[in-house]
Amino acid sequence: MTIFKKPTLKFSDKKKREMPEGLWKKCPGCSEMVHHLAVEENLRVCPKCDHHFSMGAHERILTLVDEGSFEEIDASMSAVDPLGFKGVATYEERLQTYRKKTGLVDAVITGSGLMGGHPVGLAVMDFSFLAATMGSVVGEKITRVIEASTKAKKPVIIVCASGGARMYEGMLSLMQMAKTSGALARHGEAGLPYIAVLTNPTTAGVMASFATLGDITLAEPKSMIGFAGPRVIRETTHQELPAGFQTAEFLLDHGLIDEIVPRAKLRETITTILGNLMG
Repeated sequence: MTIFKKPTLKFSDKKKREMPEGLWKKCPGCSEMVHHLAVEENLRVCPKCDHHFSMGAHERILTLVDEGSFEEIDASMSAVDPLGFKGVATYEERLQTYRKKTGLVDAVITGSGLMGGHPVGLAVMDFSFLAATMGSVVGEKITRVIEASTKAKKPVIIVCASGGARMYEGMLSLMQMAKTSGALARHGEAGLPYIAVLTNPTTAGVMASFATLGDITLAEPKSMIGFAGPRVIRETTHQELPAGFQTAEFLLDHGLIDEIVPRAKLRETITTILGNLMG
């Protein structure tokens, strides 16, 4: 018979509540716990394994353009609900939720600025807004910045990230693939360069249109890039996919992209390319 019982350590609920939340995050690349400040100070890249976390459009623009040079266009353009979409939440309700959550009006920011002194037209997609799906507003804003850059004889840079077409807008969403591609064709006919930057993930309708039309196509390390997801392809073809399928590294080996560029070197790399192409 046990005379003494092993004491138990008790922590009050108050102490648990006092523990700050959100200071640490688990890195999907190395499974290590990293402090959020270390990630933020490293351009949202894991300091242990170089995994590239998702980056917001506003933050990315600041890392690319010359300080104070960016001028946004079409900032207030917002989507409507042409199909009267019904579900657990209406399309308008979803838009309002994401606008409040992200501070964005839609999934892309467009405008003009300077990179290393070179005037450029710039569009940056933000995956945090409805997975950066391409609806009529995203397509229209990208088309407009391309057309404005063509008129001003400036190169265009588009930082891509997307889950594909926006189902809430049906055919109107799919039409943006042709519209953006047509604008880029006219831009190319004017002898002006287009640089595409593919980030994680870049898929479906965006991948099948302007994301793969770059004169120079760059990608961030280990980005998922492809039309359909690996699981969908595997279940459709009933075949095992090659190692690293639909990663930036796989696509570089097969000639679809020109270079993989770590986020810290992206501005420098694009500036060098612009210097060579624009004199």
